[in-house]
Amino acid sequence: MTRPDEGRARPGVPPGGGRLLPLLLLVVGVALDLSTPRDVSAAACFSAAPVVAAPLLSLRGTVLVGVTACATDLGVMAYFGALRDAGAYSGWVTIATMAVLAVFLNRLLHRREMRLRSARGVAVVMQRAVLPQPPPRIGPLLIAARYEAALADAELGGDLYAVQDTPYGVRCLIGDVRGKGLGAIEAATVVLGAFREAAEREPALTGLAEWIEQTLLREAARRQGLDQAEDFATAVLAEIPRPGDRVRLVNLGHPAPLLLLEGAVRPLEPSRTALPLGLAPLGDDTGHVDTVAFPEGASLLLFTDGVTEARDLGGAFYDAAARLTGHIAESPDVLLDTVLADVRRHTRGRVTDDMALLALTHVGGAPAAGPN
Repeated sequence: MTRPDEGRARPGVPPGGGRLLPLLLLVVGVALDLSTPRDVSAAACFSAAPVVAAPLLSLRGTVLVGVTACATDLGVMAYFGALRDAGAYSGWVTIATMAVLAVFLNRLLHRREMRLRSARGVAVVMQRAVLPQPPPRIGPLLIAARYEAALADAELGGDLYAVQDTPYGVRCLIGDVRGKGLGAIEAATVVLGAFREAAEREPALTGLAEWIEQTLLREAARRQGLDQAEDFATAVLAEIPRPGDRVRLVNLGHPAPLLLLEGAVRPLEPSRTALPLGLAPLGDDTGHVDTVAFPEGASLLLFTDGVTEARDLGGAFYDAAARLTGHIAESPDVLLDTVLADVRRHTRGRVTDDMALLALTHVGGAPAAGPN
């Protein structure tokens, strides 16, 4: 039976130039041996070839490079008539030893990669369970959400979002719990649970923020691990009352949302700063409500700091407002795909933090049933 990885490059290794390096080393080794005096050996090139192949190629490829290196060195020895010279075999033994070690190295890297991929798969399933996709439309609003995990490790982040149709309009939450791993997921679940419960009950956004705040503090006092590892969460609460022509925002230490309309982009900075959720002991401000016009055709884009803190190779942060200026989104889905693709271009694929994004577009039509 053929192993799943045989005959293919190792996952995560781009095709082309990188995988040709072992072959290049073999060619350089042959060229050096044939163009230099007999006492000058290119065994170092032949030894390096299988070691370089180990992280780049499959098991079959690594074995093939090792065998080729050993056979090539024997061919060079035969060319110079050194097959009967016992001393000439010391270099060949070194090459064979490195080839065997390269096979072990390839297997170790493969097992580590499989463990990481398995952990990432479990993480994605857990993240989807915590963050279900919102409905694509509620009344006059088209809605889309994305969660993109960083590739650096398999730990879950505390980024979160939620959308809920309530008697007070469509209410949204975007947030980022401090930390990573199970502690962050635990805290994010607390925040999301409090939002889903209080969004139906609290008539004011500040009351909703206070409810989540008290729930988070209560759970932190009850669970020592949560209190120590996940002290606070930045968040933006948004409310779009019917008929959907305005949006109310409460910003709790979170990156400002963007309002996009006909190619213009407007950052919705809070008129008054407020502490993140979970830091009530440091102050009594549960946020201030800002109301902004939300005309038909406009889109509201909310995101976590994985977007704003994405850096290019020179260390420059991603400026979503500047890069989206002039862009007219056909739909919330297209808008989020555009942002994520642009972040990847900006960072050259070096995304180091999880990103949660939420977009709502006012398209008009019949509003959802319910009181204003």
